[in-house]
Amino acid sequence: MYAQMVRTDSDGVKSLDEMSPQERAFQERIDRGEKIEPKEWMPEAYRKTLVRQIGQHAHSEIVGQLPEGNWITRAPTLERKAILLAKVQDEAGHGLYLYCAAETLGVSRDELLDKLHSGKMKYSSIFNYPTLNWADIGAIGWLVDGAAIMNQVPLQRTSYGPYSRAMIRICKEESFHQRQGYDIMMKMARGTPAQKAMAQDALNRFWYPSLMMFGPSDKDSVHSAQSMAWKIKINTNDELRQKFVDQTVPQAEFIGLTIPDDKLAWNEEKGGYDFSEPDWSEFYEVIAGNGPCNRERLGARVKAWEDGAWFREGLMAHAEKAAARRAQAAE
Repeated sequence: MYAQMVRTDSDGVKSLDEMSPQERAFQERIDRGEKIEPKEWMPEAYRKTLVRQIGQHAHSEIVGQLPEGNWITRAPTLERKAILLAKVQDEAGHGLYLYCAAETLGVSRDELLDKLHSGKMKYSSIFNYPTLNWADIGAIGWLVDGAAIMNQVPLQRTSYGPYSRAMIRICKEESFHQRQGYDIMMKMARGTPAQKAMAQDALNRFWYPSLMMFGPSDKDSVHSAQSMAWKIKINTNDELRQKFVDQTVPQAEFIGLTIPDDKLAWNEEKGGYDFSEPDWSEFYEVIAGNGPCNRERLGARVKAWEDGAWFREGLMAHAEKAAARRAQAAE
């Protein structure tokens, strides 16, 4: 999941009887499956939760370009270079869709980026791990984009209209990303012994960080319960993680790779796989800024922003001149 541990400013989910008439009417609209649009009334906590979730999601798309962008010139074939370039461009577009959705909530893109660069807003923990070789790019496409799709497809039904519509556009492209990643892993797994070993090593290193993408269990979380009542969040973290494991294990078996989990076993009773819990202490360390690549990734993002200041200033100057010409022509 590209948005993890999103706070809701809520002390608990209110019953309809505890709500004001305005809050009750709002909740009943959500319960009926209606979309909430930007100019309509919404609780302030709902708006703030959306800003946090959409902002974190947008930041993850932008920072997520970095590990793959570093491999565009090193991809093994011209076709792979073109595919990777298209994928990185897609991620930039996804960030744009999401920043635009967040702006409908009364927050500017500059505010969101300032919070990212200062560390006040987070991005997905998965993008703080290194991409050491070409197999890692395959693992990111297969596992990371696969985990993202698992979360994003239900979010097409989220209650906030602009967020829902952004997710519909994004999901159409994410499936392409996952297929390309899986194709890389398949070709390497069926290549030379050295290539298969490289693919297995990438799976070993990215498996548990991919499971962590969904966040810790939220069965006791007040914030998750409220987000689900508002339909900002559709499934629990544990539900999504289980679906991801159940989908991914047969894919790994098909290409001849082994999931690095000794406890992995099919459970007939629940109709899914039993699997080991990730090391959540590692997750919290990464979230706190102590992952393998936290400083490198955020530093690269800040440098790109600062280096691009001249271009943004030029765009603003051009827009102001164009507006002045239009105003003069209208006189």
